[in-house]
Amino acid sequence: MASREPRGWYLAGEVGRLAGTSGETIGQWARRGYISSSQSIGVPRVYSFQDVAEAMVVHELLERGLTHREIRRAIRNLRQRFGDWPLLTAPIATTDMRRVFGADAKEFLLLLEIGDTQVDAVHGASTQFMLNLSLGLRAVTKLLRRGGWAVKDLPHVQSIEVDPDRLSGRPTIRSRRIPADKVAILAQTSDGRQSLESDYRLSAKQIEDAVRWYGAVSAYEKAA
Repeated sequence: MASREPRGWYLAGEVGRLAGTSGETIGQWARRGYISSSQSIGVPRVYSFQDVAEAMVVHELLERGLTHREIRRAIRNLRQRFGDWPLLTAPIATTDMRRVFGADAKEFLLLLEIGDTQVDAVHGASTQFMLNLSLGLRAVTKLLRRGGWAVKDLPHVQSIEVDPDRLSGRPTIRSRRIPADKVAILAQTSDGRQSLESDYRLSAKQIEDAVRWYGAVSAYEKAA
C-alpha cells in the first residue's frame, strides 16, 4: 500500500533512470496523465518515490502490450475509487489472454479484483470468467527499492538500495549513505577502487554492483 504522503525528491532524468526510460519520456507521461509529479507541478516538475513506482508500472504495462490509451483510461477509472497513485494501491494484475483464447487474442488484459469479482480495469466491465491473476504488478514496484528497472536485467546486483527517506530517495549502496552513481564514477578513475575500499570501506562486490547498475541506467537516456 502506498503512503498517503509523497516521499523522495526526483527530477525527470532521475525518474527515467529508475523507471527504465528517458527523462523526456517521463515528462511526456506526466503531461499526458499517466503519472503524477506529486512534489511539484511547476518547472521543473519534481516527482516522488510513489510517482517513480507508478512510472515503472506504466513501463511494464507497455511492455506487456497495453496501449497508452488503455493505460490512461484504466488510470482514470482506478483513480475514482483508489485516489492518488492508483497503480500502486489498486489490486490490479495482468492476465495472459493468449493462454485462454489462443495466439490471435490480445496479449494481456488488465484486471481489477474487487472481492470475488474481477473487472476489466480499462472498460469497467465484469469478466464472464475467473482468471488466475498470476502476473501481478506488485513485484514490479518492489524492484524500485532494489535499484529500479535495471535490476530486471541484473538480478545478481544486490548492493543497490532506493530508500525515499535516505538522501531524498537517491540510489545508494545498501544501508549506506553513499550514492551509487558516485561510487560507479569514482570506480572508473585510476585509484578509485582502492579509495572506495580503503576510505569508504566498500567491498569489491558493492563496487562492482554500482558499476554494473550505473552502466545500465545510463543507457536508458540514450536508448529511449
